[in-house]
Amino acid sequence: MAQVQYYGTGRRKSSVARVRLVPGDGRIVINNREVEDYIPFETLREVIKQPLAATETLGSYNILVNVNGGGYTGQAGAIRHGIARALLQVDPEFRSPLKRAGLLTRDPRMKERKKYGLKGARRAPQFSKR
Repeated sequence: MAQVQYYGTGRRKSSVARVRLVPGDGRIVINNREVEDYIPFETLREVIKQPLAATETLGSYNILVNVNGGGYTGQAGAIRHGIARALLQVDPEFRSPLKRAGLLTRDPRMKERKKYGLKGARRAPQFSKR
């Protein structure tokens, strides 16, 4: 018999995370590597676990993640968003604690595009009077 799985997609900046929750002992696997091997910072590992802490489900699900794009911080934020969305499929009662913690909101902040005539989004070329 196939075991039950819950899916969620999370996004932040240019990162996209496809998250799968499977009932288990709390292992987190990101791109076929353990979370400790993939994300070098303890603070970002705590960010990933925030939805589980908010719903008091730490250690009850194995989390399998495919994530691409962006850096460590963006990917951690995308994984957090995906886990929160997957937990909503587990139990719709989780909506209020997740919403209260601000974990269901997609962070809209993106990199500002470079404009013509400038060296970056806002950085102007060096000004010389003569």
